[in-house]
Amino acid sequence: MELWINQLLQWLALPQYGLSSVFVVAFISATLLPLGSEPAVFGLIKLNPDMFWPAIVVATVGNTLGGVVSWWLGWGSRRVVKRWNHSASHARALIWLEELGPKACLLSWLPIVGDPLCAVAGWLRMPLWPCTVYMALGKFLRYLVMTSLLLWVF
Repeated sequence: MELWINQLLQWLALPQYGLSSVFVVAFISATLLPLGSEPAVFGLIKLNPDMFWPAIVVATVGNTLGGVVSWWLGWGSRRVVKRWNHSASHARALIWLEELGPKACLLSWLPIVGDPLCAVAGWLRMPLWPCTVYMALGKFLRYLVMTSLLLWVF
């Protein structure tokens, strides 16, 4: 298994697969796995400045699709989570999310809480398409701002 993963990473590192690497890393980083995609986006753009917009768009699409997967995981886990008792703070957070609705997914770009937020949106049965649009907008703005700042600094 380790050999297979190393070969996959070497293949994705090839220049002709730069955008696919960004997509895969952005997709995986939007799930509940702890991985950041900004270094991959920044690295590709630093090596190929003409790839700025394609990299931002591909990262946004990959990260948004990963958020949609988290949404579906949350949707499917509703039966399991119902068995847990929630504290008062959990109840307040759920009420806040229900009041905010799909717009809460605009915050999916935040570190630590953003990815679970997508899962909670699915768990609360918020509508998929509005959630996806808000996820995409928030993630696009994050990649645009973060990458622009990194390019300006470095």
